[in-house]
Amino acid sequence: MLNRPLTGKLQGGAAHERAISRNGTTQAAIEIFPPAPDLVLDKKYIRTLALAHERAGFDRLLIGYYPTAPDGFQLAAYIATQTERLGLLLAHQPGFIAPTLAARALATLDHLSEGRLALHVISGGDDATQRRDGDTLSKDERYARTDEYVGLLRALWHSRAPLNHSGRFYSFENAATDVRPYQPGGVPIFFGGASDAAIKTAGRHADTYALWGEPYAQVRDIIARVREAADGRRIGFNLSLRVILGDTERQAWDKAADILAKTKVKGGQAWIGPNNGAPANEGSRRLLAAAAQGERLDKCLWTGIAAATGARGNTTALVGTPEQVADGLLDYWKLGVNSFLIRGFDPLPDAIEYGAKVLPLVREKVALAERAVARL
Repeated sequence: MLNRPLTGKLQGGAAHERAISRNGTTQAAIEIFPPAPDLVLDKKYIRTLALAHERAGFDRLLIGYYPTAPDGFQLAAYIATQTERLGLLLAHQPGFIAPTLAARALATLDHLSEGRLALHVISGGDDATQRRDGDTLSKDERYARTDEYVGLLRALWHSRAPLNHSGRFYSFENAATDVRPYQPGGVPIFFGGASDAAIKTAGRHADTYALWGEPYAQVRDIIARVREAADGRRIGFNLSLRVILGDTERQAWDKAADILAKTKVKGGQAWIGPNNGAPANEGSRRLLAAAAQGERLDKCLWTGIAAATGARGNTTALVGTPEQVADGLLDYWKLGVNSFLIRGFDPLPDAIEYGAKVLPLVREKVALAERAVARL
């Protein structure tokens, strides 16, 4: 993905998840405003947003996952029929359907999209959230289940003979599938999670490891840990963050301040999360650790929303002119990140603006950097 290093995102944000859903922006909404009373599936808006990402030059569009959200498989199938080139990054959580059924469903979706599907596997970092769907396993058990589940997906996709399996979480006899992924190597696997258990599982299975927008030093550290866990297996890295643009640096930071002032926080105070204020997942704890270092880090990394909301989700941002933001993304590329997942706070106009002002700059800068490296 070095030659096309940006990934589009269709997902609600930390400040406004209930209104537009963490499973995907399914109605017109601005994330910094108070949530709507009911979740609405607006097919016209979904189509408009997907086409906006495709026309803006994004490579993939993330369809997120959350226990109260619309079904991601059906959203992905609909988006595939409305677009021609745009890739689909489908967030999927093991534990609620059998891997035998998932293998067939994912292979079917890969065919219907003609090879545009990738899978973002999430294991779940919050016990209370998991219990909403009846999952009572501990965090480490969930990652162990994911380890078994993803291994079975790949075995089912590639085996030409029926499979028998008796494992810790799944057992079946003579399982087989008549449909295999459209992509010869199978559906690419993205994997997130910053705990030791998550990194161990990512090292075994991930084609691309996904991390949130952290300071350079933290990104360098986690990339090294994942590479060590991969034990020589080649793995890509994807960085997820917000982007706030202005025609001038001052204008961009004024916009960030305005977003922070309007961000809805529970009871007028910062959301502090479960466990007496400590987030349940390691990723959020890492973002809060970054926020504790300051509101502005490295060249233009902003932690204001993360600090105000308890870092619940993708809440750090690059703030500046298009040139400054592109330079910030290039710095991450130099650390080993080879794709980016970006969004703003107003999904449709932000996607259009990024396509016009940011994506071409980043691709140009990466191409120049690659040529410079090739000459060495």
